[in-house]
Amino acid sequence: MSTAEDVLVLSNETVNNSTFFAYIGHYIDLDYSIWLYRLLTPVLVTFLLPCAFVLLIYCTISFLYIYKLHSRFILQVYNEGDFNFWDVARTLVAVVWDAHGWIFHGYEVCGIENLPESGPALIIYYHGAIPIDMYYFTARVYLKRQRLIYTVGDRFLNKIPGWKLLARVMKISPGTVQSCASVMREGNLLSIAPGGVYEAQFGDSNYELLWRRRVGFAKVAIESKAPIIPMFTENLREGFRSVGLAKPLFIRLYNAVRFPVRPIYGGFPVKFRTYLGAPIPYDPSLTPEELQEKVAYAIEELINKHQRIPGSIFHALLDRFTKKKTQ
Repeated sequence: MSTAEDVLVLSNETVNNSTFFAYIGHYIDLDYSIWLYRLLTPVLVTFLLPCAFVLLIYCTISFLYIYKLHSRFILQVYNEGDFNFWDVARTLVAVVWDAHGWIFHGYEVCGIENLPESGPALIIYYHGAIPIDMYYFTARVYLKRQRLIYTVGDRFLNKIPGWKLLARVMKISPGTVQSCASVMREGNLLSIAPGGVYEAQFGDSNYELLWRRRVGFAKVAIESKAPIIPMFTENLREGFRSVGLAKPLFIRLYNAVRFPVRPIYGGFPVKFRTYLGAPIPYDPSLTPEELQEKVAYAIEELINKHQRIPGSIFHALLDRFTKKKTQ
């Protein structure tokens, strides 16, 4: 009888122990899940924030389509002979983007006096992971100077749904040397990033120019006999960055498909300041290669003068609250 009672007690203890360990295991799993969630949430947010930039672009595109659909009513209101149908839309789009830049990045432009109030000029700029500074700069110039900057964009942009209307309204196109020179000869402002998508994808916080001997912009400037305005935006790589892992693999993949393949993260509300350097006048004695070197040196001077190298996201955030020292 005592043996049966002992067996019963042991079985009860075994059940209790198994229940206890199951409870502990469940508690550990739950605690680990919470820890993992807290650990990964900031990482996920940094990859989702660039989507806000894409969302703003599609809000802009949606507005332009709505504006286009109501063209008959708009033309009834603005029935003046010199009225440009898209000017109102451009102004409203510029107001939204300028407000976004001011609120989210405290956006400033330094050296805007170097931009001519009339006549052609070629703006050559450093290409960040996302060229959001060019959107802000275009909006600011359009509002302050009432001048639209024509922009050379990569061909892959035309594959983005809805992009063609935005490109037509804001004058964004792939462009050739001949077409770009024609735009310049008509007295327009034109912007080109010689580094293009390659510089956007594989540049880093050291801000090295990745132009790979590209001289097309120099040929445009020589053919149109227009001045070149070097441009650089401080902390651009701290706002958005490309993932630093497996760079050689992504380079090979990019060279194969010619499409952005490297993931981007960021969207940090760092301080953005765009600097315009002194104009580089037309010089018929310079070859395209010599002019390219001269422009690259001018942009590197802007980088060395105004950019903390290597870039720091933390210090770029602090720049929102500190006044820039005059140099």
